[in-house]
Amino acid sequence: MTASPMIQETGFDRFELHPDVARGVRAAGFSEPRPIQAEALPAALEGVDVLGLAQTGTGKTAAFALPLLDQLLDERRPGPRALVLAPTRELATQIDAEIRLLAKFTPIKTVLVYGGVSMRGQIQALRKRPEVIVACPGRLLDLMNQGVVRLDQIETLVLDEADHMFDMGFLPDIRRILAALPKRRQNLLFSASMPREIRRLADDVLFEPQVVELANAVPAETIEHALYPVHEGQKRALLDHILGAPGCSSAIVFTRTKHRARKLAEQLDRAGHRAVGLQGNMSQSQRDRAMRGFRSRKFDILVATDIAARGIDVSGVSHVINFDVPTTPEAYTHRIGRTGRSECEGKACTFITADDRSWVRATERMIGEPISRQQVEGLTSEDLGAPSGSRDTRPRNGGAGRGRGSRRPAGRGGARQRRSGASAR
Repeated sequence: MTASPMIQETGFDRFELHPDVARGVRAAGFSEPRPIQAEALPAALEGVDVLGLAQTGTGKTAAFALPLLDQLLDERRPGPRALVLAPTRELATQIDAEIRLLAKFTPIKTVLVYGGVSMRGQIQALRKRPEVIVACPGRLLDLMNQGVVRLDQIETLVLDEADHMFDMGFLPDIRRILAALPKRRQNLLFSASMPREIRRLADDVLFEPQVVELANAVPAETIEHALYPVHEGQKRALLDHILGAPGCSSAIVFTRTKHRARKLAEQLDRAGHRAVGLQGNMSQSQRDRAMRGFRSRKFDILVATDIAARGIDVSGVSHVINFDVPTTPEAYTHRIGRTGRSECEGKACTFITADDRSWVRATERMIGEPISRQQVEGLTSEDLGAPSGSRDTRPRNGGAGRGRGSRRPAGRGGARQRRSGASAR
């Protein structure tokens, strides 16, 4: 008699997931739950509303995908039964792929809904009554207005990167979508940051949520990050220096505008770098080609605007370079979180000019400590100064150093979990 194969146990067994979901977890290579998953899963599996705050790249998608799949398997019926909203097409695609991966051994079907492509395929998929819809708000509203999709049977609502959707003009769309949902439902909100004014909006959605907060304003410990004081005209030379430094194998370069991203990508390509741009004026097929090329290492450098900052999930990115500072301190954490993912090491280099002093002060205030300044001889400028009390380390190899503020001190990474009262839905 042939012995039955042994089932490998994982740290996820403690959650007693449906066997088909647990099988998907093992097949995906998940062994031990990450902190956001360990803290959020018990409450989410009990049907409690959850507000999860953690840096990007810490495993938030599985933290809501696993309870969502587990609950859908408890009782089988046509969908849509779960709705996941995301602010960008790239992030929605990433979420859909991970849900499909974890649902590999289940009959659960998902559909991906976003703009920039034909509606035909999305309409055909929705008519098959999939259990899960992963959508960007604008295209979902278009389909709702056409009567293609109804949301009155939704049992679970997930808002991923909730602060971004609330804060960047999505609020009217979100309100219209919320009005079409049943009042009795589970709500799961996950985000890398939650400013106070945005938190008040989240309280309108959540009912007595379990709050899981993992030092969300502070960059991950796996990221070495530093500021490079530089005059505007020297930015390009400094960029070339860092890209040519040992250890810079794959980089995302962030710019402030779409025009600047396109122009810089073209310049780097002409200079012999394998570079590609990613910005909002590109068609969806162009964006897909750029991301596929970057993931497959056809391109080593991706030049992007903030539209991509929350949707890029590419392993092995060694450097994030902020050619221009982000518009807000909160966006700093999102941008540099594209490196140092899944407990790998990464470096983040931010170019600052004299015009960026107020942004630097606000960002250091948000993080709670100074960020180290780095000097590269002949390229960076000492006249922008260093923060009071900081240690100015000056490596010459273009790498982000480990001076004070570049890495979070040990012992501050623990989760703070509390119950929070919220207004009733």
